[in-house]
Amino acid sequence: MAAAQDFDFMEQSEVVAGGGAMNYIGDLNNQSVVSPLHGAGSVGFRTRLDNRWALRLDMAYGRVSCDKDYIERRNLSFRSDIFELTAMAEFNFRPFGPGATEGVWTPYIFGGIGVFHYNPKALYTDEQGGQLWVALQPLRTEGQGTSLYPERRPYALLQLCMPFGVGVKWRINKTFSLMMEYGFRKTWTDYLDDVSTTYVDRSQLVSEVEEGSLAAIMADRSGEVSAGYVNTPGIKRGDDSLKDWYAFLRVAVGVNIETLFGWMRPKRCKL
Repeated sequence: MAAAQDFDFMEQSEVVAGGGAMNYIGDLNNQSVVSPLHGAGSVGFRTRLDNRWALRLDMAYGRVSCDKDYIERRNLSFRSDIFELTAMAEFNFRPFGPGATEGVWTPYIFGGIGVFHYNPKALYTDEQGGQLWVALQPLRTEGQGTSLYPERRPYALLQLCMPFGVGVKWRINKTFSLMMEYGFRKTWTDYLDDVSTTYVDRSQLVSEVEEGSLAAIMADRSGEVSAGYVNTPGIKRGDDSLKDWYAFLRVAVGVNIETLFGWMRPKRCKL
């Protein structure tokens, strides 16, 4: 009985690996789904509960960025590497599986929960013309944790996300499957791009943040594109009523577990 259960589990399960692109939706591109695309990859595991439902666990890495602020005078930019772990359920609109009687393709939807790590950085050019990608979270560019803004807590770099989206998959044969999908990641942070609330007093950053002079420079970059700094404390720097999102477009191949590891199952002795 145990051997039959093992066989069923292995027949219905896959290792899935793929690649594609990530992009960002937030304050710097006016919540647009159109933003620079960066390469991304993933590896995971999927097991079918039946020919309609499946569960999957994925790990993914990618990058999001915005190097052209839609408010030109604001002149902010960022990039951030994303490390993601997600658990999701899939629903197939047509019967789908390794059996010969089941369909060879199906559209599907998916959704679940996950965690991701990010670290927004911006490109800093020093007086000698040298360039360096500077991590923005330790600079507290909106006064997080300073005496004037105690209610603004420094944001965590590990956050929850809710992945969901649509896709199409094909059964090539009993060993391989192919899928293409596009999914959004809803987040509960507005600091994916380090932009959320209002400008703060530059002198406050200089006096209260460890790298205060650098924090003041990175918090307000309007002086790089205009005659002097045009922003004053209290002016909107971002829109904290909307959280940031990112999205993942990927193509992936699934390899049946039975094909990979079936040889490890104990052999039955013939009577």
